Amino acid sequence: MCIIFFKFDPRPASKNAYRLILAANRDEFYNRPSKAADFWANNTEILSGLDLEYGKEGGSWLGITKRGKLAAITNYLEGRANPEAQGRGFLVSNYLADRDVDSQSYLRKVSAEGQLYNGFNLITAEFKAKEDIMCYYGNRGSPKPLHLKPGIYGLSNSLLETPWRKLQRGKRLFTSVVGNQSLSCDGLVHELLAVLNDEEQNSPDPVQESQGQGGYSKSMLQALSAVCVRSPHYGTRTNTIILIDAAGNVTFTERTMLNCDTTQWSSNSFQFQLQE
Repeated sequence: MCIIFFKFDPRPASKNAYRLILAANRDEFYNRPSKAADFWANNTEILSGLDLEYGKEGGSWLGITKRGKLAAITNYLEGRANPEAQGRGFLVSNYLADRDVDSQSYLRKVSAEGQLYNGFNLITAEFKAKEDIMCYYGNRGSPKPLHLKPGIYGLSNSLLETPWRKLQRGKRLFTSVVGNQSLSCDGLVHELLAVLNDEEQNSPDPVQESQGQGGYSKSMLQALSAVCVRSPHYGTRTNTIILIDAAGNVTFTERTMLNCDTTQWSSNSFQFQLQE
């Protein structure tokens, strides 16, 4: 599971504003092997974390390239998953690695094969000198990908903007932070990390609970109702902030759990300029 909040402003009015502000949590089993965000050894244009789970090695949940391609995925909460389905993380890494495919064409191809996967939501984007584009496709929703307009969005483990209580609360907090134009880059990252680490449970939530019926206990659904999920063996283990300013400067900050221990964290930040 994951949750993502983002503000898409492709042509910001102020030179101090951002074309993209994105804040995301990755929720996963604490002991699932993963590699923290870094530039790929075999393709130094791509920056992302990587799944190291057997059979899923090389998949990702969120990444960006120096050429301005970005992708992010969340799982769709459903009662029973198909253990034979294809790995969803490759939908992110394959898009980032293909220099020739654009976001809309890629999602059209993915939508034609959506039945091969368990439920997911996929965001693809391109940030370029002439035009910024963000698109969305969920294989449990409309058969056609959406071309996103500028605005503030929230995406959790249902379709884009589904009004789960956790999403509504997190989006309110996110909107308040990104509306404060007096924040420095470091200050913005600090405040967004606070949003991502909000552990208040937003239950009961009949909309979320009905979607998870048949596959999750009541206590687990309660844990999943928080922006920052905490349960004994599963929960939020990575926070990521991506900022792209008007000049194409990217700041990518990741805070990730160490040793399956919710009290041990490591933070790392990367800065680069998009290759227009």
